[in-house]
Amino acid sequence: MKKNLAFMYVLAGSLALVSCESEKFADPTQDWKDVSVQKLSSEMQKVRDYVPVNTVIAHRGSTFWVPEETEAAFRWARNVGADYIEADLQMTKDGVILALHDYDLRRTSNIENIYPERENQPASSFTYEELMKLDAGSWFNDAKPEQARPGFKSQKQYISTLEDLIMYAQGKRMKRDANGNRLYTKTEVNGKATYTFQYEDDPADNGNRPGIYIETKEPWVNPGIEQATYNELDKLGWNVATKPATSTDHFITDSKGRTNRVNIGNTNGKVILQTFSQESLRNLFKVFKGKVPTCYLLWLGNGATDMPKDEPRNYAEFINFGIQNGAHFMGPSIPGAPNNYPNLLKPWQAGLIHKSGMRTHAYSFDSYEQMAQFFGEYNYGTVVDGITLPYVDGMFTNRADITLDYYFGKKVRPVGKEKSATEVLNDLGY
Repeated sequence: MKKNLAFMYVLAGSLALVSCESEKFADPTQDWKDVSVQKLSSEMQKVRDYVPVNTVIAHRGSTFWVPEETEAAFRWARNVGADYIEADLQMTKDGVILALHDYDLRRTSNIENIYPERENQPASSFTYEELMKLDAGSWFNDAKPEQARPGFKSQKQYISTLEDLIMYAQGKRMKRDANGNRLYTKTEVNGKATYTFQYEDDPADNGNRPGIYIETKEPWVNPGIEQATYNELDKLGWNVATKPATSTDHFITDSKGRTNRVNIGNTNGKVILQTFSQESLRNLFKVFKGKVPTCYLLWLGNGATDMPKDEPRNYAEFINFGIQNGAHFMGPSIPGAPNNYPNLLKPWQAGLIHKSGMRTHAYSFDSYEQMAQFFGEYNYGTVVDGITLPYVDGMFTNRADITLDYYFGKKVRPVGKEKSATEVLNDLGY
């Protein structure tokens, strides 16, 4: 989710959204009301409403409790009760769609030991078979000794795929041989590789069926990934543009009589697309045609597609660009430790988003204090007329466990978490 500024270069043909220098706002907390924004059509509102409000989005599964974007992270997010499991998408050299945040593998694997001469190369320069030799779990125990668990090392954590993410969301786990290695077959036809991965019912599955929230990056990083994602979702039965779901219930009582199980993975809200990139947003709109919920992420900076200023006219231009290119949600950053991102969800900014009919999915939450602030409890000490509370309609959270508790305490969702974060990890065998 975090913007990687080192990779933000000028894109040919990119639309530069800059506010007119002559537009001056003496008081954005009032002047925003004079700024016009486009509004979601009734058809776009219908797609927006596939997604429940007060949504808990497990950022990379978790960056706090588990090695991010691994089997451990995604199983944990499912069992703790998150509505969505979030992941970043990239592609291997042989066309496998990965769930992986960083462009290279140095931070979250042992690549320096396995491929020392290639440790600076991007993930896209490897085949998936090569990536399966890496350990994506042990680094976490070294980096976060307080959250370290033997299982993150003894149960090898692989670089995940989009297919893995979907299978874990459906209550499966990776099938392994007696030595703990993942089971798969690989065939090649006319130089094109096809992998068939094996999965099995997860004995620790507790019946939650979350959706997935997947991010595409700048198209030059992984050319064609938007269409490849469409095709992969289609193949796995998760493309609601071609195969609409029948259930509309976000929560259900499961077959074992357990109440309020997450059921979003069985509804038309099962997939949310997201991107910071203007070019990728255009591509997603061309491919999915606005039929799948989509979030346009915001970052304040000097990159080619960053928001250069956070004044009302400029903010409205980004909202309008999102609507014109099939977005139903805006994804602003919020301040606060440990990330200390720019604050792009001030009350007046939430006002502009809600004025358009879009909703806000902000990133990234790590504390009760942040949740209270953007739910509107503090209101920053400033009362602004016309602001719809809460400011945030869904939270990308590294601590899905405490975000569930927060929303449950506010009585805006039917259930919090059943067990503590560590109890869930124990149940999963880590």
